[in-house]
Amino acid sequence: MRVLAAMSGGVDSAVAAARAVEAGHEVVGVHLALSATPGTLRTGSRGCCSKEDAGDARRAADVLGIPFYVWDFADRFKEDVIDDFVASYAAGETPNPCLRCNEKIKFSALADRAVALGFDAVVTGHYARLEDGVLRRAVDADKDQSYVLAVLTADQLSRAMFPVGDTPKPQIRAEAAERGLAVANKPDSHDICFIPSGDTRAFLGAKIGIRPGAIVDSEGHKLAEHEGVHGFTIGQRKGLGLPGPAPDGRPRYVTGIDPDSGTVHVGPAEDLDVWTVLADRAIWTSGVAPSGPLECIVQVRAHGGTAPAIAEASGDGLVVRLREPLTGVARGQAVVLYCPDPLGDQVIGSGTISGTSGERADDLEGELMPGTAR
Repeated sequence: MRVLAAMSGGVDSAVAAARAVEAGHEVVGVHLALSATPGTLRTGSRGCCSKEDAGDARRAADVLGIPFYVWDFADRFKEDVIDDFVASYAAGETPNPCLRCNEKIKFSALADRAVALGFDAVVTGHYARLEDGVLRRAVDADKDQSYVLAVLTADQLSRAMFPVGDTPKPQIRAEAAERGLAVANKPDSHDICFIPSGDTRAFLGAKIGIRPGAIVDSEGHKLAEHEGVHGFTIGQRKGLGLPGPAPDGRPRYVTGIDPDSGTVHVGPAEDLDVWTVLADRAIWTSGVAPSGPLECIVQVRAHGGTAPAIAEASGDGLVVRLREPLTGVARGQAVVLYCPDPLGDQVIGSGTISGTSGERADDLEGELMPGTAR
């Protein structure tokens, strides 16, 4: 096959490209220029798309003996990822920009251009596995990225390759060193790639401005004022600007955000329990929505915990009723459904969280729903 290797300048994408070459594919490397300031220098493990990253990707391509190009997607990235990120926070949500980047950039804009140029697939260094069109968790649980890939459609997955998902990260680094790739010991990127300072609140404040509001407790008593709901997320405990804990000595957490009134609600940890999750924009990795309720395992954050649940398609969205509560469930994140088999590693689908309920659905106790995914 003729494949396009997306080379970020890191060790994972370099080894992914190397494995594609070794598998006999005709490989062309491409680095995506996503930053509006491409001359910016990388700071340790923060940031990406820097001058150093582009250079590292080019050197890796030279070692592999493959053609290499830089494609400018900065405008598209700003519109589909950065602007979406800012608007989502302004609306009181907590988005994951990696989800949007995969959906809109790497497996849409990039893949569409690749197909138009005659390529059969896009190769990336994501830690996930594809087996007969089925998206599964990576072997390395600590590096698994199936959550941020669960927004991909069946068509997008049919044009994707994830060669490193079957290998633990230490072995990937060792393999890179054996292949003579200089990025073998390069630090992994952390935080949000377009906020190299790591100060998300300051970045959002500069984009959104001051939009004052009140912080209130569960009885509606005003505790403090803030400069904008973009500085808060569900489950947050630190940095609330409160003089201290609740009168009973227990810590307070952000339990709700109302962007219209600018009100941030805080309360005890038990107020964070969620039993029902509503989601928009449902995506089914098989390409077909289930005909009825199905048993599944759900995950609501990239590296968060999981819980057994019953999910059902509802129009273009999802209704997910949990058998065990989850906490810190924020609008704007994704709820990802995994098959409840013993491995629990097969992605069924996903949706963008639009609402939650803390009321327990007692009727689920012992219930076996039809349409169980296996």
